[in-house]
Amino acid sequence: MKISLSQRKLKDGRISLSIEFYRGSEITDDGKRKHLRSFENLDTYLIVDPKTAKEKKENKEALEFAENVIAIRKAEYAQGRFELKNTAKAKRVFLNFFADLAEEKRTLDSSNNYGNWYSTHQHLKKVVPKNLIFEEIDENFIKKVRKYFEKDAISKSEIPLSQNSKYSYFNKFKAALRYAFDNGYLTVNYASKIKSFEQAESQREYLIFDELQRLAKAECKYPVLKKAFLFSCLSGLRWSDINSLTWKEVRDEGDISRVNFRQEKTDGVEYLYISKQARELLGDRQDPKERVFKGLKYGMTYNTEIVRWCNRAAVPKHITFHSARHTNAVLLLENGADIYTVSKRLGHRELRTTLLYAKIVDSKMKEAAEIIPELNIEL
Repeated sequence: MKISLSQRKLKDGRISLSIEFYRGSEITDDGKRKHLRSFENLDTYLIVDPKTAKEKKENKEALEFAENVIAIRKAEYAQGRFELKNTAKAKRVFLNFFADLAEEKRTLDSSNNYGNWYSTHQHLKKVVPKNLIFEEIDENFIKKVRKYFEKDAISKSEIPLSQNSKYSYFNKFKAALRYAFDNGYLTVNYASKIKSFEQAESQREYLIFDELQRLAKAECKYPVLKKAFLFSCLSGLRWSDINSLTWKEVRDEGDISRVNFRQEKTDGVEYLYISKQARELLGDRQDPKERVFKGLKYGMTYNTEIVRWCNRAAVPKHITFHSARHTNAVLLLENGADIYTVSKRLGHRELRTTLLYAKIVDSKMKEAAEIIPELNIEL
């Protein structure tokens, strides 16, 4: 194992120091190489570009402290005691530990995953004692947190949490416990001892072809938003992948075009063929490093415009940008694409995720709706 110092720049400008334990790598079931790393946060920070003698001295002392801890960890590992309970980690305050994990999501994850971690942290502060340390955690504590999410937690609108919010927040809590166990803060994997909430099946709003055609003809205040939304309907790409798409990821190979990109949500590399009409929406090729949908933004202004755009097109549905991805899946299935091809195009890791769309386009269910003969109804 390689034990070394890791430095990570935070949003506030400081540099957080931690110890990295690198155990090599392994090949996963899908043929990808996975590096086996874990980290011990030292709760110690460097000042970027120190100017005063005091700041330089503080940085020097922080680095010396970090190097001393690394020396201790190397000695512990050499003596075969690395997997034993770490007293210093057992004294760590749980809420501080969770806050650091959430901050790591902000730094490394550009999707909305950080928002879920942040919201979970806000809820945990209502049920977890402020100074609770890891050695005080037991099964009763875990059950207490689960009970809070099940019966007591309320949203910002002061209504009980939805089933999916319970599922999401409690899973973040379990993920933190699992990480704590893997990294020596806990000697018991409590995450495996408590049942998660069931995930509710959410309604997937989508457009039928006629509605999509009306949107294509209707005016949208922001042309880049209209192009990006329609491109998502034709390709199935998520907002995050469309927003970050650059010209070097767009490949024109004769009459065929495709986008080669790394999917932000799963971090998997995708090779997606796109139709001629989808390629036309992208416009003329620009500098390889430039964003394809330059000027596209995420925020209330654009979200509101989607609603107004739908109103102009006489589409009476609550459509969001993500509805474009649902639309792509439904239109593919309705026009004869098999479920495995659709699953691959959407970048789903599990087929059961794609099967939810199959329920929407179940032709037998549609036929069954007309099986019963018409009644002679008098009202």
